[in-house]
Amino acid sequence: MTTLLALNSTEIRETLDMAQVVAAVEEAHAALSSGTAVQPERSVAEVPGTSTMLVPMLAAIGPQSAAGVKLLADTPDNKARSLPTQQSLILLVDPVTGSAEALLHGAAITQFRTAAASAVATRHLADTSAPARTLGLVGAGNQARTHLAAIRCVRDIDRVVVWSRSPETVAAFREHAREHAAGVEIVVGASPEEVVRSADIVCTLTPSRTPLVKGAWFRPGQHINAVGAPPRPDHREIDTEGIVRSRVVVDSYGTALAESGDVLIPVAEGAITAEHFRTELGDVITGTAVGRRQADDITLYNSVGVGIQDVTTARLVVDMARRQGLGTELKLS
Repeated sequence: MTTLLALNSTEIRETLDMAQVVAAVEEAHAALSSGTAVQPERSVAEVPGTSTMLVPMLAAIGPQSAAGVKLLADTPDNKARSLPTQQSLILLVDPVTGSAEALLHGAAITQFRTAAASAVATRHLADTSAPARTLGLVGAGNQARTHLAAIRCVRDIDRVVVWSRSPETVAAFREHAREHAAGVEIVVGASPEEVVRSADIVCTLTPSRTPLVKGAWFRPGQHINAVGAPPRPDHREIDTEGIVRSRVVVDSYGTALAESGDVLIPVAEGAITAEHFRTELGDVITGTAVGRRQADDITLYNSVGVGIQDVTTARLVVDMARRQGLGTELKLS
């Protein structure tokens, strides 16, 4: 009899450990670079008459690791409905038999794997010639919380400068940090500019359509993780000058060229060519490509989010859930 393990958001959060997710995401990107993982170029479907865009994200790491697909629904109009603008489910299959193995709520996995990928990029791209102790967060929501945890896995952060349009969101972030990041000083920035100018490592975490961060604020040696913009070609957080000034590394070259406004808009303006975005994170991890060349480089990781991150994190979750007896077994036949 075929059964499917169903895991809800609460059960998934009980299994997630950030350090383990960082390690798994790093290994997955390395596997993609070395050819022991595959991630087909994805297509998107805009649902007629709605703001919804469906994004299937397929990936497999073989031969006995993880395989599956995440279906992301990006619906900007949900903000007015007080519903999440992004919702997702992940279907994990046995990579050898192809049998459906588990169905997982996508939100917590997405939140953790996104921050973990930023931590991996920070590990391989941030300047190591001087201690990077100040983290800047443009945005103070859920991704700010997981990014604080993830970046602390790879750097000794003792100070955070954070900004958000919402004072309530900042207050909630500060309370979370007091509980989960004891000893880290939390400073509220008056603007995105103050955050960027104050920090060694910057994470931009807003679903912005127009740039919130200007390259004129970047300083030599800085590292930026550009994370928040949704996979839409007209949305971006970093202005053109910021992209031009930076050595850019992407999670997936093909995906970035299809979906990232931080990439597509500067190219359309003629400020830079697509070659500027050729370097993928997995190639930097394996040494196939160079990330930071010298201490005063400005490095920027452009995160769109890719399926290889989802399936490797889902594999961790399912294995831990089975050990802990979590989830509901659904009979399919």
